[in-house]
Amino acid sequence: MRRWIVWSVGLLAYIVAVLDRTTLGVSGLDAAVRFDASPGVLSTFVVLQIIVYAGAQIPAGLLLDRFGSRVMIVAGGTLMAAGQLTLAFSESLPVAIGARALLGLGDAFTFISVLRLVPHWFSEREIPLVTQLTGICGQLGQVLSALPFLALLGGAGWSTAYVSVTALGGLIVVMSIALIRDTPHGRAEPVRSIGVRDTLANVKTVWLRPGTRLGFFTHMGTQFSVTAFTLMWGVPYLTEAQGLSRGMAGTLLTVSVAAAIFSGITIGVVTGRHPHRRSRVVLGIVASNAAIWTVVLSLSGPAPLWLLVVLIVVISVGGPGSMVGFDFARTFNPSRTLGTATGIVNMGGFIASLLVMQAMGMIIGAAGGYSFEAFRYAWSVQYVIWAITAVAILITRRKARRTIGQIDESKYLLEFFDERQLSR
Repeated sequence: MRRWIVWSVGLLAYIVAVLDRTTLGVSGLDAAVRFDASPGVLSTFVVLQIIVYAGAQIPAGLLLDRFGSRVMIVAGGTLMAAGQLTLAFSESLPVAIGARALLGLGDAFTFISVLRLVPHWFSEREIPLVTQLTGICGQLGQVLSALPFLALLGGAGWSTAYVSVTALGGLIVVMSIALIRDTPHGRAEPVRSIGVRDTLANVKTVWLRPGTRLGFFTHMGTQFSVTAFTLMWGVPYLTEAQGLSRGMAGTLLTVSVAAAIFSGITIGVVTGRHPHRRSRVVLGIVASNAAIWTVVLSLSGPAPLWLLVVLIVVISVGGPGSMVGFDFARTFNPSRTLGTATGIVNMGGFIASLLVMQAMGMIIGAAGGYSFEAFRYAWSVQYVIWAITAVAILITRRKARRTIGQIDESKYLLEFFDERQLSR
């Protein structure tokens, strides 16, 4: 029972992080009015947040290896609450952008710290499923932003909505201090303090492990489409280009969460039982994302509602699909550097997301603002990322097959994985 309590509090911290991450996405049009921001400037809000988030992943991973999950979750929650509180009362564009950067830093500390709890508290066979549950249940934060937060925003106003989110974050920080422990035996053994040169060498070593790179490109290719949709451009696209009401757009975002939950459980079970099929599952997700967007973008006018539902369901599978990248990292790295490996993998999807979101903001601005044609051109930039990551996944998978015989399995690979399992 204790392990589920620890994991549940960590999960709540991640849910609030996702809530904080997605609040600007559902309030984007309100933010544009409040801060008098153009589409390009508005995308900078989220892009800067993602730059900070992605850029902080390796330092956060190193700090996680050093200080453990509990300290990092508390620090992350505190930073995010401070950022949201600043946004609640600020009307200055530079201050608001700085607050989003602070939120991105806190967000960077949270997710990988929650993931780090799982191997310490659960058995090897439970880890893939619990990891998936962490990722998909965390998306309930998106439901909180799409429904109660959006309702507060429309009814009580900007400041009340953001103060409410701040208060929830503060409550979770207190719960984390009281209930989270790094391992069943207390704090995890920290990595000893080393110099900058040795730190960089360790990061390079982790990156050069084929499973780390395979995890990085897995995360990159599967996650960015749904992230760009839910974090920034989904609500404006559905309301301005597809002609849906704000309420219907929020409802469709909850469909995204439901799809992620059901697909995540399936992916967790399949990859846990058939780890040698993991990369095939990932490539299937990348291909399905590209296919459904091709269908929607080929239309000369707004898509029917049923097709938009299918679009959101299909791209939402990418969220749980990206979690497979962490499983690749875990099976190719020792536990003492798992925080660093997880941070590297987690950079993949968010680097792709920030590139796509910024490019979309520039394209929409150049095309004259929020219109059907502008969004049609903007979403097309996704194909570049899909092509790059599909090739990279195939290459890194092949390198894993060539080098697996040189790896000392006794140090850090799961004993039940054979060569065929790890190289596909």
